[in-house]
Amino acid sequence: MTTDVSNEWPLKHLISFEKLLKRYEAMAEGDDAFLAEKAKRILEAQAPYPILKEGFTDVALLEEHKDVISIILEDAFSEVLSENEIKAASLPYRDVIFNATDRFKKILKDAGKDFVPVLTKEDVSLDYIMNCVVILKFHYGYKLDFHRPYFYKIPNKDGVIHYYRVLYNADFIDLYPTELAKDLSQDDIDELLENPNDLKLWKEKIPPNSFISKGFVIANMFDATAEQAISEIKSELIASNKRGSDKFMSDLQETFKSFFRLKDLQVGFSTYNREDDQFERVFGKGMHSFMLNESDFETCDEALCQYSYEKLLKQNAYFIISDVQKYFDRSGGMQPYKNLKDQGISSVIFAPIALEGQLLGVLEIVSKVKNQFNGVNARKLNDVMPFIVSAVVRSKNEQENLIDAVIQKECTTIHSAVYWKFRKEAKRFINENLRGKDPSFQEIVFNEVYPLYGQTDIQSSSDARNESIQRDLMIQLSEINIILQAAFKEDSLPVYEELIFRVKKHIEEVSEVLQTNTEQSIYNFVKTEIDPVLLYLKEHRKDLGELIATYESRIDESTDTYYDHRKNYDTTVMKTNRQLAAILDEAQKNAQEMFPHYFERYKTDGVEHNLYIGGEIAEDRKFDFLYLNNLRLWQLQVMCEMENSYYNLKPLLPVQLDVASLILVYHSSLSIRFRMDEKHFDVDGTYNARYEVIKKRIDKSYIKGTNRRLTEKGKIAIVYSEKSDELEYLRYISFLKSKGYFTNNIEIVDLEGLQGVTGLKAIRAEILYNKQEEPQKTYTYEDLMEALKE
Repeated sequence: MTTDVSNEWPLKHLISFEKLLKRYEAMAEGDDAFLAEKAKRILEAQAPYPILKEGFTDVALLEEHKDVISIILEDAFSEVLSENEIKAASLPYRDVIFNATDRFKKILKDAGKDFVPVLTKEDVSLDYIMNCVVILKFHYGYKLDFHRPYFYKIPNKDGVIHYYRVLYNADFIDLYPTELAKDLSQDDIDELLENPNDLKLWKEKIPPNSFISKGFVIANMFDATAEQAISEIKSELIASNKRGSDKFMSDLQETFKSFFRLKDLQVGFSTYNREDDQFERVFGKGMHSFMLNESDFETCDEALCQYSYEKLLKQNAYFIISDVQKYFDRSGGMQPYKNLKDQGISSVIFAPIALEGQLLGVLEIVSKVKNQFNGVNARKLNDVMPFIVSAVVRSKNEQENLIDAVIQKECTTIHSAVYWKFRKEAKRFINENLRGKDPSFQEIVFNEVYPLYGQTDIQSSSDARNESIQRDLMIQLSEINIILQAAFKEDSLPVYEELIFRVKKHIEEVSEVLQTNTEQSIYNFVKTEIDPVLLYLKEHRKDLGELIATYESRIDESTDTYYDHRKNYDTTVMKTNRQLAAILDEAQKNAQEMFPHYFERYKTDGVEHNLYIGGEIAEDRKFDFLYLNNLRLWQLQVMCEMENSYYNLKPLLPVQLDVASLILVYHSSLSIRFRMDEKHFDVDGTYNARYEVIKKRIDKSYIKGTNRRLTEKGKIAIVYSEKSDELEYLRYISFLKSKGYFTNNIEIVDLEGLQGVTGLKAIRAEILYNKQEEPQKTYTYEDLMEALKE
């Protein structure tokens, strides 16, 4: 017998056998002589103890009258089933047990002499409310679904936890209201149902001890260990931050012990990296891989024998080793038997975690007891593997998100062609962090890459911008002057005359040249000295109201100043950049298919782009110079298309500007390094810095011996220093000329020396503009070679 320690409940439990005894009283008067005789015997046994019928709360009486109670309950607890049924008399939702069957007594004995079974419940407040729900149904007549599972969690003699689900038979119990019971209206019921967790409210409507339950229940139990273990595995796998939890692996192992009903059992995991065809450790608290032992990763052919490789990776089937020593001897010490034997493992199940035929990882269940696992008990995993697969898929998604977050934090957005290398570094960063170290994100370097640089620049953009600002300022100042002149005409105040003088002075300054600080200076003048005067005039000179309103209507809300001509300029630059960038970005999709390369683009007054191509950038493809040739030809063609695109767009723009294009050809390979502080790639090393110097200064260079700039509208300038590059690009230009990209106007020029750079030359090829609806075909180096054969 066990006792209940809980006190304050809506139901006061009175243990009584009255309802059952009334059944026997009816049987004693019945026609069936055998049943009547048995009923009389039971009633005679109970007769000297009226308290068993009247009811009592002192659970000590259960032990005192256990023999009589056993007689009363002999029909409900058949002796012939006592060795098999798990059953006891009890009070509902209370830890009170009496008259248990022999099997239940044995289960409790195996659990230990000091073990006391306790129902697995939620918190006390919910148990109180659940009792109230029973009262609502059986007394007030509101039919509510209040069923929820209750369990006894009991270890066996080996310490493995078993779960016994409790089902109550309440045929022999009645509810009676006490003087504390309240009459509840529909509004009261609705309020309770709307506040299912408000314990104070429930106690107010259904106070403690407001009802008496008189009788007992029969607790029928069955072993639900497998089902509960599956449920707990699901819950544990669903939990967030599994790797960071101190208890996740220990709890999971205990659950698997219950699931297999084995004391000697451990659980491990390893993930499968398809890109490198290798198994890798899962880093986290308590995480271990028995397949890998102390290694962080091993290729699949090193971690597995041919048979296990076939089972796990090809068939996605369980690989079971009942006797590790046996197969270690047979294989001559091959893997995975060696790693397992070194760890003292004698029996193992490797269960593939796979989705749609693709291996994601391996669940490793091991034991130090020989023949603990076999093909029969391994099938139990069929019930839990779908949940494990779902958890791993979700964990992989979380890992991807975490990797992305690390990369975003450490590196900002990364181009897809080099993303793989950042992923590897991010995984290392995360794993080091999970090991408790303080990792830093290491710099990413690509060696032996070839650069390509190009720009399509809006010519004289600074002059056009300044001119638009000048026009807006002069118009605004002229409008202010008109208002002040009108004010001064009626009221000859010196302050108006002084302001008119200063406005005219600003107009003269702006008309001559726009200094760096002119725009800000005029803005401050208008805000601090003109606007207050205009506000005064609006209030006191109604005749100037329309004039001032016209002036204010032309003030742009975003800039708080006149913005007509500057807006036209900004719109022109924005639409130009958008058009040029769209052509380049769309063409990049085809270029990446030729060979993966790093690409970045910038919008300034025009569009610049950098490309880097080489063997280290492509994760799993071998580099050949053919790909560099293809990319150079592609770049030249696309920049012609960008020029053509602008040629067609130009008539539709508010400001008529010109663009000029330039390509820089760099003969040697170089290294690029991702600068963690600046969050972008840059050339690496002093020698390679020469390339950056040329790139920044080349568009301002002049043709040698002239005052003509290198870049010119209608022409693409291709800058180089090696004769082989000159010949290569002349071939490209000749080929593209046959396709309608260039005219016959092609020249080769020497360039004036730049600071620290001499010996540069350039090809200037005139673009053949044409109106076209459809984008032209992208030509490759192979097309060029075929054309040269003709």
